[in-house]
Amino acid sequence: MNEFLLVIHRDLKSKDASPSPEQMQQAIKPFQDWIGSIAAQNKLVNPPKRWDADGRVVKQNNVVLNGPYAEIKESVGGLFLIRANDYDDAVEIAKGCPIIQWGAVVEVRMAVPTT
Repeated sequence: MNEFLLVIHRDLKSKDASPSPEQMQQAIKPFQDWIGSIAAQNKLVNPPKRWDADGRVVKQNNVVLNGPYAEIKESVGGLFLIRANDYDDAVEIAKGCPIIQWGAVVEVRMAVPTT
């Protein structure tokens, strides 16, 4: 099995960027159930972590920008590692993320073994 990074990107700028408390409550249980199902299959390497929306970007010549990227509308909302046979398997797991319905996007990246 390979390790894959699942990165959940959240929308920061659209009208739907800030779900209501009711929408957040509706999303929590399905998200917890989805993570629990991944763990139950022994495919969860690291549990998800939430990240703030602020962040910093360090560029060439020691330039530091506030915020994840000023020119984009999405930020990392969470990330975690899973085990999967291949990209197809990892993508199927990512498709189950219930917060996609709220505008989130899940990026899937395979870990490359280091030598």
